[in-house]
Amino acid sequence: MTSQPSSFSWLQIVRLGLVQTALGAVIVLMTSTINRVMVVELALPALVPGALVALHYAAQVLRPRWGYGSDIGGRRTPWIVGGMAALCLGGFGAAVATALAETSLSAGLTLAVAAFLLVGMGAGAAGTNLLVLLATGVESSRRGAAATIVWVMMIAGFAVTAPLAGHFLDPFSGLRLVTVSGTVSLVAFAVAALAVIGLEPHRPAASPPQQTEKPPFRAVLAQVLAEPAARRFTVFIFVSMLAYSAQELILEPYAGLVFAMSPGATTKLAGLQHGGVLAGMLMVAGITVFVGGPILGSLKVWTAIGCALSALALGAIALGGPIGPEFPLRAAVAALGFGNGVYAVAAIGSMMALAGRGGEAERGTRMGVWGAAQGVAFGAGGFLGTLAVDLARLVATEPVTAYAVVFAAEGVLFIVAMLIALRVEHASVGRRANPLTQTASFHLTPGFDAR
Repeated sequence: MTSQPSSFSWLQIVRLGLVQTALGAVIVLMTSTINRVMVVELALPALVPGALVALHYAAQVLRPRWGYGSDIGGRRTPWIVGGMAALCLGGFGAAVATALAETSLSAGLTLAVAAFLLVGMGAGAAGTNLLVLLATGVESSRRGAAATIVWVMMIAGFAVTAPLAGHFLDPFSGLRLVTVSGTVSLVAFAVAALAVIGLEPHRPAASPPQQTEKPPFRAVLAQVLAEPAARRFTVFIFVSMLAYSAQELILEPYAGLVFAMSPGATTKLAGLQHGGVLAGMLMVAGITVFVGGPILGSLKVWTAIGCALSALALGAIALGGPIGPEFPLRAAVAALGFGNGVYAVAAIGSMMALAGRGGEAERGTRMGVWGAAQGVAFGAGGFLGTLAVDLARLVATEPVTAYAVVFAAEGVLFIVAMLIALRVEHASVGRRANPLTQTASFHLTPGFDAR
């Protein structure tokens, strides 16, 4: 019987957060800079970068396979480093493709399709196995804080890279875009690789008599999805992320059309929402670490609270439209951000806890399933939100009615997600035999449930 590895220190958690910072630095150039260049400088329809970003999200369905690969190999670090290599290569390739499209549109777009697919696969492999490594090495009382650190550091990657890249891109040229993207990709890969070196504890290799045949991917995936708690949590992730992302592309147009806000004012509104997200995350992290307890320390409880707060805020935003400019939209948007932050950090922490339910042999596959549900829902949410508004406007006589219906529907989705989250069972005490490997694996104990 081997002893359990020691949990990660705060410094080690921050080091793992640097991987997310590097990931965010590459992704932000794809979704903002390259998106803008295609639409403005190349005069391409907005559908083109939109379809490429959707392709990146579609590649998230491969996350279970990347998690399974690390389960079989027994190491997460090579998948994180390899995923970051693919991500950075894809990010650089997207910049080359955009520059190439200036002279050969067909060749540029063909390369862009391959690059965005590579970005999606790389982000899936690195992101999934980073969360698995965190789930393995972070003790239950620190999961909320660890999720907050990782999320905030990813946002830091966005915040630092975007203005720096913008500074060096002026005056714009295709060569400058390739140079800036290549530099960002190289730095991001170096940071991520150095951050994970020596962090993952080495597991002792099994002696030959103990080695068993590795189960196939489909068998492991079927076993994960056959478990009611894992399947229910997958549905929860999909429904909640659909509600979370559906408002992203319609909130600012709503503020402009219904509340007559200027572009600058709606941009500030988005900043207010992001500030609320950060506040919600920090509050949950502080309470779970420094207060704790069976209720205040339970990430499952905070997940439900975050969904409820988000639903209430969306309902208020929907009802505020008919009231008009007198309605405190800024306060409602800040409340929405706060609820989103509470939900997001608690859901990630719960995901980290529940990933270990089937033992180390399934941890990556489980995290991959939930990551796939998150990625697909996030990619679909923005599209479906805008589509729903357009369809509602065909029926409604006033834009305010169409937007109100969609915001209310998103609130209902958050209520559904809350009810699902409350039904995810706590794991029972004891051991069970894994029918795939015939080795014993631990259930979560009551003190190690989704908290």
